[in-house]
Amino acid sequence: MDLQPPFRKIIHVDMDAFYASVEQLDNPELKGKPIAVGGNSERGVVSAASYEARKFGVRSAMSGVLARKKCPQLIFVKPRFDRYGEISKKIRKIFYEYTDMVEPLSLDEAYLDVTENKKNFPSATILAKEIRQRIYDEVGLRASAGISINKFIAKVASDVNKPNGQKTVPPEEVLTFLEELPIEKFYGIGKVTTAKMYNLGIFNGKDLKGKSLEFLTEHFKSSGASYYSIVRGIHNTKVKPDRIRKSLAAEHTFHANLTSEIYMLEKLERIAEELEKRLKRSKVSGKTITLKIKYSDFSIQTRSKTLPYFVKNKSMLFETSKELLFQDKIYDSVRLLGISLSNLNTQKKEPEQVVDVQLKLEF
Repeated sequence: MDLQPPFRKIIHVDMDAFYASVEQLDNPELKGKPIAVGGNSERGVVSAASYEARKFGVRSAMSGVLARKKCPQLIFVKPRFDRYGEISKKIRKIFYEYTDMVEPLSLDEAYLDVTENKKNFPSATILAKEIRQRIYDEVGLRASAGISINKFIAKVASDVNKPNGQKTVPPEEVLTFLEELPIEKFYGIGKVTTAKMYNLGIFNGKDLKGKSLEFLTEHFKSSGASYYSIVRGIHNTKVKPDRIRKSLAAEHTFHANLTSEIYMLEKLERIAEELEKRLKRSKVSGKTITLKIKYSDFSIQTRSKTLPYFVKNKSMLFETSKELLFQDKIYDSVRLLGISLSNLNTQKKEPEQVVDVQLKLEF
Protein backbone atom coordinates (compact mmCIF):
# COMPACT_ATOMS: atom_id res chain seq x y z
CA MET A 1 0.00 0.00 0.00
CA ASP A 2 1.90 3.05 -1.28
CA LEU A 3 1.06 6.71 -1.75
CA GLN A 4 -0.15 7.30 -5.28
CA PRO A 5 -0.98 10.54 -7.11
CA PRO A 6 -3.15 12.45 -7.76
CA PHE A 7 -2.66 14.18 -4.42
CA ARG A 8 -4.98 16.82 -3.08
CA LYS A 9 -3.94 20.04 -1.34
CA ILE A 10 -5.67 20.30 2.02
CA ILE A 11 -5.33 23.13 4.55
CA HIS A 12 -6.49 22.73 8.14
CA VAL A 13 -6.95 26.14 9.78
CA ASP A 14 -7.18 26.15 13.57
CA MET A 15 -7.72 29.37 15.51
CA ASP A 16 -5.38 29.86 18.46
CA ALA A 17 -7.19 29.71 21.85
CA PHE A 18 -10.27 31.00 20.03
CA TYR A 19 -12.77 31.77 22.82
CA ALA A 20 -10.08 33.25 25.07
CA SER A 21 -8.57 35.24 22.19
CA VAL A 22 -11.97 36.75 21.34
CA GLU A 23 -12.34 37.86 24.96
CA GLN A 24 -8.89 39.44 24.88
CA LEU A 25 -9.72 41.10 21.56
CA ASP A 26 -12.91 42.66 22.90
CA ASN A 27 -11.40 43.60 26.26
CA PRO A 28 -7.82 44.91 25.87
CA GLU A 29 -7.37 44.82 29.66
CA LEU A 30 -7.28 41.01 29.40
CA LYS A 31 -4.45 40.91 26.86
CA GLY A 32 -1.34 39.18 28.14
CA LYS A 33 -3.17 37.84 31.19
CA PRO A 34 -4.12 34.23 32.07
CA ILE A 35 -7.84 33.87 31.44
CA ALA A 36 -10.29 30.98 31.36
CA VAL A 37 -13.62 31.05 29.57
CA GLY A 38 -16.20 29.39 31.81
CA GLY A 39 -15.44 27.35 34.91
CA ASN A 40 -16.00 30.07 37.51
CA SER A 41 -17.90 27.96 40.05
CA GLU A 42 -17.49 24.92 42.25
CA ARG A 43 -18.96 22.75 39.48
CA GLY A 44 -17.85 24.79 36.48
CA VAL A 45 -15.69 23.45 33.68
CA VAL A 46 -13.19 25.49 31.65
CA SER A 47 -14.28 25.84 28.02
CA ALA A 48 -11.06 27.47 26.84
CA ALA A 49 -7.85 28.91 28.24
CA SER A 50 -5.52 31.60 26.95
CA TYR A 51 -1.92 30.68 26.22
CA GLU A 52 -0.90 32.67 29.28
CA ALA A 53 -3.07 30.32 31.37
CA ARG A 54 -1.89 27.21 29.56
CA LYS A 55 1.65 27.90 30.80
CA PHE A 56 0.34 27.04 34.27
CA GLY A 57 -1.27 23.81 33.05
CA VAL A 58 -4.82 25.15 32.67
CA ARG A 59 -6.67 23.28 29.92
CA SER A 60 -10.16 23.04 28.46
CA ALA A 61 -12.47 20.50 30.15
CA MET A 62 -10.62 21.07 33.44
CA SER A 63 -12.69 21.92 36.52
CA GLY A 64 -12.63 25.56 37.55
CA VAL A 65 -11.46 24.55 41.03
CA LEU A 66 -8.40 22.73 39.68
CA ALA A 67 -7.68 25.54 37.21
CA ARG A 68 -7.65 28.05 40.08
CA LYS A 69 -5.24 25.85 42.05
CA LYS A 70 -2.87 25.67 39.08
CA CYS A 71 -3.08 29.40 38.42
CA PRO A 72 -4.23 31.48 41.43
CA GLN A 73 -4.23 34.69 39.37
CA LEU A 74 -6.51 33.15 36.72
CA ILE A 75 -9.28 35.44 35.44
CA PHE A 76 -12.57 33.68 34.71
CA VAL A 77 -14.72 35.09 31.90
CA LYS A 78 -18.30 34.15 31.14
CA PRO A 79 -18.62 32.57 27.65
CA ARG A 80 -20.40 34.54 24.91
CA PHE A 81 -21.24 31.99 22.24
CA ASP A 82 -23.22 34.42 20.11
CA ARG A 83 -20.10 36.58 19.82
CA TYR A 84 -17.91 33.58 18.99
CA GLY A 85 -20.37 32.61 16.26
CA GLU A 86 -20.30 36.14 14.85
CA ILE A 87 -16.49 36.11 14.64
CA SER A 88 -16.52 32.59 13.16
CA LYS A 89 -18.75 33.75 10.29
CA LYS A 90 -16.28 36.53 9.43
CA ILE A 91 -13.45 33.99 9.32
CA ARG A 92 -15.39 31.58 7.12
CA LYS A 93 -16.20 34.41 4.74
CA ILE A 94 -12.46 34.73 4.15
CA PHE A 95 -12.18 30.97 3.52
CA TYR A 96 -14.86 31.11 0.84
CA GLU A 97 -12.90 33.74 -1.08
CA TYR A 98 -10.33 31.02 -1.76
CA THR A 99 -12.45 27.90 -2.23
CA ASP A 100 -16.00 26.59 -1.93
CA MET A 101 -14.60 23.34 -0.59
CA VAL A 102 -14.76 24.33 3.08
CA GLU A 103 -15.67 21.88 5.84
CA PRO A 104 -16.14 23.59 9.21
CA LEU A 105 -15.43 21.30 12.17
CA SER A 106 -16.45 23.82 14.82
CA LEU A 107 -16.49 27.57 15.32
CA ASP A 108 -12.70 27.70 15.40
CA GLU A 109 -11.42 25.22 12.83
CA ALA A 110 -12.06 24.06 9.27
CA TYR A 111 -10.63 22.06 6.38
CA LEU A 112 -10.10 23.76 3.02
CA ASP A 113 -9.47 21.85 -0.20
CA VAL A 114 -7.43 24.25 -2.34
CA THR A 115 -6.36 21.77 -5.02
CA GLU A 116 -8.32 23.97 -7.39
CA ASN A 117 -8.84 27.40 -5.85
CA LYS A 118 -10.42 30.70 -6.80
CA LYS A 119 -7.04 32.44 -6.88
CA ASN A 120 -5.65 29.87 -9.33
CA PHE A 121 -2.56 29.80 -7.17
CA PRO A 122 -0.39 26.65 -7.16
CA SER A 123 1.13 26.86 -3.66
CA ALA A 124 -1.06 25.72 -0.78
CA THR A 125 1.63 26.87 1.65
CA ILE A 126 1.51 30.47 0.43
CA LEU A 127 -2.31 30.39 0.36
CA ALA A 128 -2.39 29.25 3.99
CA LYS A 129 -0.02 32.04 4.99
CA GLU A 130 -2.15 34.60 3.15
CA ILE A 131 -5.37 33.31 4.75
CA ARG A 132 -3.84 33.48 8.23
CA GLN A 133 -2.59 37.03 7.61
CA ARG A 134 -6.02 38.14 6.37
CA ILE A 135 -7.69 36.68 9.48
CA TYR A 136 -5.33 38.74 11.61
CA ASP A 137 -5.70 41.93 9.54
CA GLU A 138 -9.49 41.76 9.20
CA VAL A 139 -10.57 40.04 12.41
CA GLY A 140 -7.67 40.64 14.77
CA LEU A 141 -7.05 37.02 15.75
CA ARG A 142 -4.18 34.61 15.19
CA ALA A 143 -4.54 31.22 13.49
CA SER A 144 -2.33 28.21 12.83
CA ALA A 145 -2.46 25.91 9.83
CA GLY A 146 -1.42 22.51 8.59
CA ILE A 147 -0.99 21.76 4.88
CA SER A 148 -0.71 18.32 3.30
CA ILE A 149 -2.24 15.73 0.99
CA ASN A 150 -5.17 14.68 3.19
CA LYS A 151 -7.26 15.81 6.13
CA PHE A 152 -5.57 13.61 8.72
CA ILE A 153 -2.03 14.84 8.07
CA ALA A 154 -3.15 18.47 7.72
CA LYS A 155 -4.94 18.24 11.08
CA VAL A 156 -1.85 16.82 12.81
CA ALA A 157 0.44 19.34 11.09
CA SER A 158 -1.60 22.35 12.24
CA ASP A 159 -0.61 21.59 15.82
CA VAL A 160 3.15 21.41 15.15
CA ASN A 161 3.95 25.13 15.14
CA LYS A 162 1.15 26.49 17.32
CA PRO A 163 0.45 29.21 18.15
CA ASN A 164 0.52 31.50 15.11
CA GLY A 165 2.46 29.15 12.85
CA GLN A 166 2.03 26.61 10.11
CA LYS A 167 3.53 23.35 8.94
CA THR A 168 3.57 21.91 5.44
CA VAL A 169 4.02 18.19 4.83
CA PRO A 170 4.48 17.72 1.05
CA PRO A 171 3.91 14.30 -0.57
CA GLU A 172 7.58 13.33 -0.53
CA GLU A 173 7.85 13.96 3.22
CA VAL A 174 4.60 12.35 4.37
CA LEU A 175 5.96 8.92 5.28
CA THR A 176 8.97 10.28 7.16
CA PHE A 177 6.77 12.77 9.02
CA LEU A 178 4.39 10.01 10.13
CA GLU A 179 7.15 7.60 11.11
CA GLU A 180 8.78 10.19 13.39
CA LEU A 181 5.49 11.33 14.92
CA PRO A 182 4.98 10.34 18.60
CA ILE A 183 1.98 8.05 18.85
CA GLU A 184 0.13 10.41 21.20
CA LYS A 185 0.27 13.09 18.46
CA PHE A 186 -1.78 10.98 16.05
CA TYR A 187 -5.19 12.65 15.80
CA GLY A 188 -7.87 10.35 17.20
CA ILE A 189 -5.54 8.38 19.48
CA GLY A 190 -6.44 9.37 23.03
CA LYS A 191 -4.85 8.71 26.40
CA VAL A 192 -6.33 5.23 26.86
CA THR A 193 -5.28 4.02 23.41
CA THR A 194 -1.87 5.64 23.81
CA ALA A 195 -1.29 3.71 27.03
CA LYS A 196 -2.35 0.49 25.33
CA MET A 197 0.04 1.13 22.44
CA TYR A 198 2.89 1.84 24.85
CA ASN A 199 2.25 -1.55 26.44
CA LEU A 200 2.50 -3.12 22.98
CA GLY A 201 5.80 -1.37 22.26
CA ILE A 202 4.31 1.26 19.95
CA PHE A 203 5.76 4.68 20.73
CA ASN A 204 5.83 6.41 17.33
CA GLY A 205 4.65 6.06 13.75
CA LYS A 206 7.56 3.81 12.80
CA ASP A 207 6.61 1.34 15.55
CA LEU A 208 3.00 1.44 14.43
CA LYS A 209 3.96 0.89 10.81
CA GLY A 210 5.92 -2.20 11.84
CA LYS A 211 2.77 -3.96 13.05
CA SER A 212 0.75 -6.09 10.68
CA LEU A 213 -2.88 -5.45 9.82
CA GLU A 214 -3.79 -8.67 11.61
CA PHE A 215 -1.97 -7.56 14.77
CA LEU A 216 -3.64 -4.14 14.83
CA THR A 217 -7.09 -5.59 14.14
CA GLU A 218 -6.64 -8.13 16.92
CA HIS A 219 -5.71 -5.50 19.49
CA PHE A 220 -7.75 -2.50 18.32
CA LYS A 221 -10.77 -4.10 16.60
CA SER A 222 -12.17 -2.00 13.74
CA SER A 223 -9.82 0.90 14.51
CA GLY A 224 -6.85 -1.33 13.67
CA ALA A 225 -7.44 -1.04 9.93
CA SER A 226 -7.60 2.74 10.22
CA TYR A 227 -4.29 2.88 12.12
CA TYR A 228 -2.72 0.61 9.50
CA SER A 229 -3.76 3.02 6.73
CA ILE A 230 -3.12 6.42 8.28
CA VAL A 231 0.47 5.64 9.28
CA ARG A 232 1.05 4.89 5.59
CA GLY A 233 -0.41 8.26 4.59
CA ILE A 234 -3.67 6.73 3.36
CA HIS A 235 -6.75 8.71 4.39
CA ASN A 236 -9.39 9.05 1.71
CA THR A 237 -12.05 11.06 3.53
CA LYS A 238 -12.87 14.06 1.38
CA VAL A 239 -13.46 17.63 2.45
CA LYS A 240 -17.23 17.89 2.73
CA PRO A 241 -18.60 21.38 2.10
CA ASP A 242 -21.69 22.55 4.00
CA ARG A 243 -21.09 20.02 6.73
CA ILE A 244 -24.48 19.00 8.08
CA ARG A 245 -25.28 19.44 11.77
CA LYS A 246 -26.55 16.14 13.17
CA SER A 247 -27.82 17.32 16.55
CA LEU A 248 -28.27 20.35 18.78
CA ALA A 249 -28.20 20.29 22.57
CA ALA A 250 -28.31 22.28 25.79
CA GLU A 251 -27.27 21.08 29.24
CA HIS A 252 -26.55 22.39 32.71
CA THR A 253 -24.29 21.31 35.58
CA PHE A 254 -25.79 22.10 38.99
CA HIS A 255 -24.09 23.78 41.95
CA ALA A 256 -25.54 21.07 44.21
CA ASN A 257 -26.66 17.56 43.25
CA LEU A 258 -30.39 17.15 42.70
CA THR A 259 -32.26 14.32 44.43
CA SER A 260 -35.86 15.22 43.67
CA GLU A 261 -37.55 14.86 40.28
CA ILE A 262 -39.59 17.99 41.09
CA TYR A 263 -36.43 20.12 41.16
CA MET A 264 -35.19 18.33 38.03
CA LEU A 265 -38.37 19.29 36.15
CA GLU A 266 -37.78 22.93 37.02
CA LYS A 267 -34.25 22.72 35.57
CA LEU A 268 -35.39 20.77 32.51
CA GLU A 269 -37.89 23.49 31.63
CA ARG A 270 -35.09 26.07 31.58
CA ILE A 271 -32.86 23.77 29.53
CA ALA A 272 -35.72 23.22 27.04
CA GLU A 273 -36.10 26.98 26.76
CA GLU A 274 -32.39 27.41 26.02
CA LEU A 275 -32.49 24.62 23.41
CA GLU A 276 -35.50 26.24 21.74
CA LYS A 277 -33.49 29.48 21.37
CA ARG A 278 -30.57 27.60 19.79
CA LEU A 279 -32.89 25.76 17.40
CA LYS A 280 -34.48 29.03 16.29
CA ARG A 281 -31.07 30.62 15.72
CA SER A 282 -29.99 27.62 13.66
CA LYS A 283 -33.37 27.39 11.89
CA VAL A 284 -33.63 23.64 12.40
CA SER A 285 -36.04 21.17 13.95
CA GLY A 286 -35.83 17.46 14.70
CA LYS A 287 -37.65 14.28 15.61
CA THR A 288 -35.48 12.52 18.21
CA ILE A 289 -35.32 13.97 21.72
CA THR A 290 -32.66 12.63 24.08
CA LEU A 291 -32.46 13.23 27.82
CA LYS A 292 -28.95 13.12 29.28
CA ILE A 293 -28.48 12.40 32.99
CA LYS A 294 -25.09 12.58 34.69
CA TYR A 295 -25.10 11.17 38.20
CA SER A 296 -22.94 12.17 41.17
CA ASP A 297 -20.58 9.27 40.41
CA PHE A 298 -20.11 10.80 36.91
CA SER A 299 -21.84 7.89 35.17
CA ILE A 300 -24.04 8.99 32.27
CA GLN A 301 -27.43 7.68 31.23
CA THR A 302 -29.37 8.66 28.10
CA ARG A 303 -33.03 8.09 27.26
CA SER A 304 -34.45 8.86 23.82
CA LYS A 305 -37.77 9.08 22.03
CA THR A 306 -38.39 9.63 18.31
CA LEU A 307 -41.54 11.52 17.39
CA PRO A 308 -43.43 11.10 14.10
CA TYR A 309 -43.02 14.81 13.31
CA PHE A 310 -40.41 17.56 13.54
CA VAL A 311 -40.40 19.74 16.66
CA LYS A 312 -38.45 22.78 17.86
CA ASN A 313 -40.69 24.42 20.46
CA LYS A 314 -40.00 24.46 24.18
CA SER A 315 -43.28 22.81 25.19
CA MET A 316 -42.68 19.63 23.17
CA LEU A 317 -39.03 19.45 24.20
CA PHE A 318 -39.99 19.80 27.86
CA GLU A 319 -42.98 17.44 27.83
CA THR A 320 -41.02 14.70 26.06
CA SER A 321 -38.05 15.16 28.37
CA LYS A 322 -40.41 14.98 31.34
CA GLU A 323 -41.79 11.69 30.00
CA LEU A 324 -38.24 10.36 29.59
CA LEU A 325 -37.31 11.47 33.10
CA PHE A 326 -40.12 9.40 34.61
CA GLN A 327 -39.52 6.51 32.22
CA ASP A 328 -37.22 4.87 34.77
CA LYS A 329 -36.16 5.43 38.35
CA ILE A 330 -33.34 7.88 39.13
CA TYR A 331 -30.89 5.69 41.02
CA ASP A 332 -28.61 8.40 42.44
CA SER A 333 -28.34 12.16 42.90
CA VAL A 334 -27.92 14.09 39.65
CA ARG A 335 -25.18 16.67 38.86
CA LEU A 336 -26.11 17.41 35.22
CA LEU A 337 -29.15 17.31 32.96
CA GLY A 338 -29.21 17.87 29.22
CA ILE A 339 -31.61 17.76 26.30
CA SER A 340 -30.54 17.14 22.71
CA LEU A 341 -32.48 17.05 19.47
CA SER A 342 -31.30 14.88 16.56
CA ASN A 343 -32.73 13.36 13.38
CA LEU A 344 -32.83 16.93 12.13
CA ASN A 345 -34.51 18.33 9.04
CA THR A 346 -31.11 19.28 7.61
CA GLN A 347 -30.28 15.79 6.35
CA LYS A 348 -29.38 15.81 2.68
CA LYS A 349 -27.01 14.00 0.37
CA GLU A 350 -23.59 15.62 0.43
CA PRO A 351 -21.86 16.36 -2.87
CA GLU A 352 -18.95 14.16 -3.79
CA GLN A 353 -15.65 15.35 -5.14
CA VAL A 354 -14.39 13.67 -8.25
CA VAL A 355 -10.72 13.79 -9.21
CA ASP A 356 -10.04 12.46 -12.69
CA VAL A 357 -6.86 14.29 -13.59
CA GLN A 358 -3.23 13.76 -12.64
CA LEU A 359 -2.08 16.84 -10.76
CA LYS A 360 1.49 17.90 -10.16
CA LEU A 361 1.15 19.89 -6.98
CA GLU A 362 3.26 22.67 -5.60
CA PHE A 363 3.18 22.66 -1.81
